[in-house]
Amino acid sequence: MKTDHELIKEFQDGNEAAFNELVKRHLPDTYGFFIKFTKDEIEAEDLAQDVFIKMFKALKKFRFESEFKTYLFRANINMSNSYLRRNKWRNLLHLDQMPEPGYMDTSHEDEWRRKELWDAVAILPSRQRMVVTMRIAQEMPYREISEIMGISENSAKVNYHHAVKTLKDFFED
Repeated sequence: MKTDHELIKEFQDGNEAAFNELVKRHLPDTYGFFIKFTKDEIEAEDLAQDVFIKMFKALKKFRFESEFKTYLFRANINMSNSYLRRNKWRNLLHLDQMPEPGYMDTSHEDEWRRKELWDAVAILPSRQRMVVTMRIAQEMPYREISEIMGISENSAKVNYHHAVKTLKDFFED
């Protein structure tokens, strides 16, 4: 079986079947990341598709300075941050469609809590947001987070700690 780097090199040389092989190999993990992140199959499919569309364009200039898996995960993080920003604005623009005050549909309470959490994560500083997203949505160990982000393992832990403290303070207010 060819390595990711071999497939990328073939793709850069014009073999689109090599890109298709990369997609087959990494789509389940990418889709799984977005399923954990959104809890919505359609949103997860759309986000995964968008990531691979961006990969199709970006891999033409891939410099082999990191593993493809790391490069792809960074793209997933960037896409998830864009998703959070986009949904934050979408929700602000549709405030007129909110239910009347006093009415509460408790059947969606878990979904609201999850959305409220991710909205709060979206306002964290970039590095903290990335660490929290990798820890919560992907359940990554600090060692792997540190490798992907190019920081020490201790720095990943500190960023996570500060993010959790900020989130706790946010929800206490």
